[in-house]
Amino acid sequence: MPVSVDNQTLDKQIDCLVIKRYRRYLHDFVGGINVNQAVASLRYVNNYIGGEWVAPAGGTTLEVEDPFTHEVRGCAPLSDARDVDVAVAAATAAFTTWHHAPVAERQRVLRILKAALVDNLEELAMIWSFEVGTPITTARQASAFLPVKVLEDLDRVLDTFSFSQHLDTTRVDRVPVGPIAAITPWNYPLSQLIIKCASAIAAGCTVVAKPSEIAPLCAFRFVELAAERGLPPGLINLVGGDGLTCGTALVSHPGIRLVSFTGSTVTGRTIARISGERLVRTCLELGGKSASLVLDEAILDTALAGTLASCTRNSGQTCTSLTRLIVPAALFERACEVSTAIMGGFVVGDPRDPATAIGPLVSAKQRDRALDIIASGEREGARRILGADTSLPTTGYFVPPTVFRDVDPSMRVAREEIFAPVLSIFPAHDDAEAIAIANDSEFGLAASVWASDHAHADAVAKVVDAGTLTINGGAFHPSAPYGGIKASGLGRELGVYGLEEFLEYRTYHGASA
Repeated sequence: MPVSVDNQTLDKQIDCLVIKRYRRYLHDFVGGINVNQAVASLRYVNNYIGGEWVAPAGGTTLEVEDPFTHEVRGCAPLSDARDVDVAVAAATAAFTTWHHAPVAERQRVLRILKAALVDNLEELAMIWSFEVGTPITTARQASAFLPVKVLEDLDRVLDTFSFSQHLDTTRVDRVPVGPIAAITPWNYPLSQLIIKCASAIAAGCTVVAKPSEIAPLCAFRFVELAAERGLPPGLINLVGGDGLTCGTALVSHPGIRLVSFTGSTVTGRTIARISGERLVRTCLELGGKSASLVLDEAILDTALAGTLASCTRNSGQTCTSLTRLIVPAALFERACEVSTAIMGGFVVGDPRDPATAIGPLVSAKQRDRALDIIASGEREGARRILGADTSLPTTGYFVPPTVFRDVDPSMRVAREEIFAPVLSIFPAHDDAEAIAIANDSEFGLAASVWASDHAHADAVAKVVDAGTLTINGGAFHPSAPYGGIKASGLGRELGVYGLEEFLEYRTYHGASA
């Protein structure tokens, strides 16, 4: 099932994402552009701090590799604790006035961010593809949908959001927590940066952002574009660097009052420990091992199509990917057959080719880890029914689309987040067993439930352990709260719920009306 970007197919893809109103941001994408003109080499040697480009104290940079061609596409600063100090000081200075900024001024800044995004969607999508290996069709859609909707949503929310209320003679205010740290992942480098920064700014906070050192170029280019359009100094301060040095310094900094992090559960636990010692709030969007539960035959074909599209989105490098398919035992053989046929039909190759559905993984390290987990599944007795003989491009960090059957829930392949296009299929003899398999995981980020009787699907979804449930392929609503339970995180993003993460209460007894 190769992916195409002819007009008819693109319209269908857009309809599925409920983004008809964003067609105006996508009209130039089908024709394509000269990628060498769009992104020749993005070399950022300075951090963006206090409205200026500031050289890192150590004066060093880290090169960014294209995971398909292995070319160096650019570089970003390699910062340390000294740079974090300067960035936090700038955010703190800006906060002294920004937290009093009227709603209209906050909305004006949100519109600056939106203009920087929508005026440069193709360039930013290309950068994303170059540094992550994301198929360009996915990068284009993801750039045009969720980040734009978040910015528009927050603009609208601020029209009516109440930052103060009275209880007789007591006033309760909702005030910004202060300067915050936004630490973003490599798999969705643009959308995650915008979600965190926009929500914080709307709340009256200022930001020190650190993108992943693996894929920092989208973040630097976006902030550069926003600065050119009049982003006030100090609201977003951007430092490049690795997690061990720069990230630890940022999370540990006494001037940071909240840490918003998206990434691995291992790193999230470390951040939670450091923040807990300082009694600083965290918003953590962590890993997942999401289950797709199919409850009857009538919905099977629809469920398989939706599950496999999710499993392979961004080449499997999506935290909400449905990687555990649970089907009635009587449908197990057919589910295995159809899944291998669909997965085997996906085009694997050059991420800049619009026909490509699955590109390379982001790095050799990520590829090797995925291949190790796949090998462990075979050693432990699972049977690989797709992936062993797949022909792959000669360059790039590719993992073949892989399907396992005869998987025990205790196996690594069933328990660990692989971040690759790998599906495990499980038979269940009744709803209770399907639910037990789905809930037998440390994670609880997302899940899908499919049944021809919608009420049946809804009832099962209510007892599946996940923060975000999709019933019969229901459309994702970008204003609804997003986040996980258990080892998948703390807190919520998106819409008014994401705004509230950056606010705290203050109570004034005896206050005047």
